[in-house]
Amino acid sequence: MSVARLASEGDVARFRDDFARLLQVLDGVLAGQSTLVRDLLVAVLAGGHVLLEGPPGLGKTSLVKALARAVGVSMARIQCTPDLMPSDITGSEVLAGEGARGTRELEFRPGPVFASLVLVDEINRATPRSQSALLEAMQERQVTCAGVRHALPSPFWVLATQNPIEFEGTYPLPEAQLDRFMVKLRVDYPGRDALVELAGRTLDEEPAQGVALVLESGRFQQMMAQARDVVVARGVTEAAAALVLGTHPGGDGACAAARAHLRYGASPRALQSLLRLARIHALADGRGHVAREDLLAGALPVLRHRVLLGIDSELAEVDTDAVLGQVVDEWTQRG
Repeated sequence: MSVARLASEGDVARFRDDFARLLQVLDGVLAGQSTLVRDLLVAVLAGGHVLLEGPPGLGKTSLVKALARAVGVSMARIQCTPDLMPSDITGSEVLAGEGARGTRELEFRPGPVFASLVLVDEINRATPRSQSALLEAMQERQVTCAGVRHALPSPFWVLATQNPIEFEGTYPLPEAQLDRFMVKLRVDYPGRDALVELAGRTLDEEPAQGVALVLESGRFQQMMAQARDVVVARGVTEAAAALVLGTHPGGDGACAAARAHLRYGASPRALQSLLRLARIHALADGRGHVAREDLLAGALPVLRHRVLLGIDSELAEVDTDAVLGQVVDEWTQRG
């Protein structure tokens, strides 16, 4: 894999320090969710969209608000409901003032998707028609309205939430759209001590409101660009490809757990996501090159929404993460 230049020790050290500062601020918003906060920050620095899955009330929205404030980007929120229309997301053409000929003209009014960071709350409550309005934005960073393409800001992220408990009135995301998310992060209930600490932080105010800009203007974008300077050796790329192919039940490199439980394996986009996340993990750990442990750090978030259980395993309520854990263990033993 070619790179523009090697990351210098000074650049790597500065990245690690700035990453740690952001991590500390975001950890102050949610108690007991350090892994979630780190995985979210890594994915956003890698330029990926994130799907946050967890019951309501665990602070997903507060975390996203705090992230936008800390890095200094514009944020918009879309609350998904069954009556949400695609134009409520992308924007639409409206009659504006009089033109040169004295007639009223159509003018495009951008929707909330034109913010840098777009929080899509309860995405599985929107109908498939409205969900599809996000596809072009997530993949091509643009919106097409009346045959005219409108570029979205750069950087651009979609951070979507969904509740895994309620099924009534929901529309599961199709695999094609799930694949657009770089990672799927699970938001679990905090333990007792973390819950008590969280109550103290949020009893009278929302912690996200007190988050100030952590980095100087443009620094976050510099950190994102710096990932391109990280060395990814061919052997690491081959190892990442072997991990992805290990999830394909019908392939030569399939792991035993994949053959036993999976119907479909991860897409080629999973390989790209693994390597992009690995570069950020390497920089955050103070290295200018990717190691196998960096692939391991991003394996579950990248793969869990890109594989499909077989019918028997699904009926038996086999946990996808448990299957992938076995796949990763076999991949590790193979070396």
